[in-house]
Amino acid sequence: QVHVVESGGDLVQPGGSLRLSCTASGAIFSINAMGWYRQAPGKQRELVGFITRGDSTNYADSVKGRFNISAAKNKNVLYLQMNSLKPEDTAAYYCNVQGHSNDVTTFDSWGQGTWVTVSS
Repeated sequence: QVHVVESGGDLVQPGGSLRLSCTASGAIFSINAMGWYRQAPGKQRELVGFITRGDSTNYADSVKGRFNISAAKNKNVLYLQMNSLKPEDTAAYYCNVQGHSNDVTTFDSWGQGTWVTVSS
């Protein structure tokens, strides 16, 4: 079993910055990709961005140039640096981790989410 925990959510003013963290632990043999998703009230969950095992990154158009994803792979930790925050960035942010628990067993695990509120 793989356990994923996010942290760092907070109330921040428009134009401000915030860094989220995500830690994966448990039965992890290897990680293929780690990503951030978000879900605003009344809306569907959407991809924010992800990083692959080979360090390739991909971002939603709405956050390109403002958000940056990085990972401390030896610690199974994922970060989301959010700059120039806008009220429309307000959402619950979820971490997703995909990988292998052993040679044949894969996992696709989610955290419980951390809230980010952008408001003056």
